[in-house]
Amino acid sequence: MADATLIPLEVLFGNPERVGAQISPDGTRLSYLAPLDGVLNVFVGVIGGGDAQPVTRDTERGIQGYVWTHDNRHILYVRDRDGSENFRLYDVDLETGAERDLTPFDDVQCRIIRLPKHFPNDVFVGINKDNPQLHDVYHLDLTTGELRKVVENPGFVGWLIDNELRVRGAMQPTAEGGMTILVRDDDESEWRTLLDVPPEDAETTGPIAFNGDGTAMYLLLSVGSNTARLVTMDIATGETEVLAEDPVYDVGNVILHPDTREVQAAIVYGERLQYRIFDESIRGDVDALAQLSPGDLAISDRSHDDGTWLVAFDQDAGPVKYYTWDRATQTATFLFDHRPELNDYPLVPMEPFSFTSRDGLTIHGYLSFPPSVERSGLPAVLNVHGGPWARVGWGFDPEAQWLANRGYVTVSVNFRGSSGYGKEFLNAGNREWAAKMHDDLIDAVDHLVGKGYIDAKRVGIYGGSYGGYAALVGATFTPDVFACAVSAVGPSNLNTLIASFPEYWKPMIQLWHKRVGDDPDFLWSRSPLSRVDAIKIPILIGQGENDPRVKRAESEQIVAAMTERGIDHEYVMYENEGHGFVKPENRLDFYHHVDRFLAKHLGGRAE
Repeated sequence: MADATLIPLEVLFGNPERVGAQISPDGTRLSYLAPLDGVLNVFVGVIGGGDAQPVTRDTERGIQGYVWTHDNRHILYVRDRDGSENFRLYDVDLETGAERDLTPFDDVQCRIIRLPKHFPNDVFVGINKDNPQLHDVYHLDLTTGELRKVVENPGFVGWLIDNELRVRGAMQPTAEGGMTILVRDDDESEWRTLLDVPPEDAETTGPIAFNGDGTAMYLLLSVGSNTARLVTMDIATGETEVLAEDPVYDVGNVILHPDTREVQAAIVYGERLQYRIFDESIRGDVDALAQLSPGDLAISDRSHDDGTWLVAFDQDAGPVKYYTWDRATQTATFLFDHRPELNDYPLVPMEPFSFTSRDGLTIHGYLSFPPSVERSGLPAVLNVHGGPWARVGWGFDPEAQWLANRGYVTVSVNFRGSSGYGKEFLNAGNREWAAKMHDDLIDAVDHLVGKGYIDAKRVGIYGGSYGGYAALVGATFTPDVFACAVSAVGPSNLNTLIASFPEYWKPMIQLWHKRVGDDPDFLWSRSPLSRVDAIKIPILIGQGENDPRVKRAESEQIVAAMTERGIDHEYVMYENEGHGFVKPENRLDFYHHVDRFLAKHLGGRAE
């Protein structure tokens, strides 16, 4: 390991050189996010021309995501202030350079619902201006900028709009923590129930879109099976037809034809992405693209005539690679790597592994080993994913590369409650925060110690959001397992966490109660703050001042308790951040703190 090059944190966690590429609807221009004076902005230029210029001028947190409108002229993006998640919608006119704030409301959140391809002047957005808990549906006229409310929200948390611009599908939470999927025949009709989804299926069932003529709805559906299947449901009769399913993994994504809305492919995420092709007209394209790179393929954009695709390959041991794909000539043209400097460093693979938990569940995850060392008795970092109803997957993971480069085995575990492995696995995490969900993490450590890979006395636990909570649980519930803990934006008290949720999360509170717990005594018993006296390892905590999800108090109450008891800890708080550290200077500062902290307590290297 001594001769392995130390990868600078700037290379892994600074701004990417270029990322988030898209093509214009007419297929002639390329856009991407790139730094302008150190802040990510949108650049646009002719494909292959090398002449891209910035079209936005953000100087604060940078633009996280954007989208072309179907008129080929505007780019839309959302932006919040200091991590508040009160997103406003902006656009820039590429012909005039004029930028507009399309939702100029304070303390209000805007969400894009749909940009219909065949109505290029129309945009549908959700705005919680009149009731902070509920997003009403507004129509935005791109030419005039006029906003007009088209549906008052009676208690829905999601919307579907058909190809005729009619708001005809919705999702409504139930008092039991389930979900009702509703439809109506047109804008004037009454809503009626299409499907009642019980609580155990609420995370693994949901609508995707209407079909082309609006007579059926595509859904991911786990009702009646363990895994989420792709189905089409007739709106008049409720009859379903299963289009794609897998016995082990959920169907996770669907590719629809941009014009006909027919299903072209379903995507299943096993150890890696798997495409299930339904439309023979794209099978040759997908097969040819698969030969281009060992990475996982994402078809990220398509021109209006469907003749040009923009694709990206996510690979575990290298940067994300972007190409255009000419379907007529079956020719790929390389555009760029998102972080080309990575090509100069010794990156390591993400290796899938699995083990059996103490109560018999099969748990999957990924290991990243330090390069060029014997796999024996190594220090390790258990990197716990957030969510928790999410999963870690294969691909370029900057944290895995950083930790492996510093000399640690990086252990990423899809513990029970993680998504993608069917509803039984997800529901096995119900009311198991700091209990069986944490047992799975401990079992992963024991499994790897038993294999001889890692040194039981040199294991750290690290994560953000739920992963930050898990790190605090590691320090308080299992203080003898870990040598140190790092928590970023992690809750310390489940009662105060749930009581302080943002207003627009409150319609989903019953699902939280179902999955986490509802009794204050029970929630306190699963809170790291209740066991501060058990801490015997050093802890590093990072927090964003304006975090709307895990409020600043979640970090500060446990920091205060540790200070009172004289427990070894470090605390870093970033004044202009929210749930996670977006500004590069803050992100890099935090990773420098963690780099030094882990080196001090686990013996690895630091920059």
